[in-house]
Amino acid sequence: MMKVVYTDKAPAAIGPYSQAMILNGVLFTSGQIPVDPATGEISGDTIEVQAEQVMKNLGEVLKEAGSSFENAVKTTCFLADMGDFAKFNEVYAKYFVNKPARSCVAVKTLPKNVLCEVEVIAAVD
Repeated sequence: MMKVVYTDKAPAAIGPYSQAMILNGVLFTSGQIPVDPATGEISGDTIEVQAEQVMKNLGEVLKEAGSSFENAVKTTCFLADMGDFAKFNEVYAKYFVNKPARSCVAVKTLPKNVLCEVEVIAAVD
């Protein structure tokens, strides 16, 4: 059975999609960008500040779904500039301490011209 996950503590979807879906005890999140859910504005203009906001947003979606960063099995990370890889990793490593499988790619442009976006697949408690 599929279940839609929604929390107002993370940015609302800006298109025809859900923040996340649960299927058979597995959570699939949509990509989170560094939007502050309280203001609807992009947080900061550095990779460190934006990555922190992405992690806060993901944390709220994970929590709402009954999961956590520790339950992450796979992440996909999108960077606007691979030159930000090391700084992004410093922030990422504080949250994904169990080192889930990961893909990290640089893309031409991200929504709202942000510097990073992350999606997660995680087990649900």
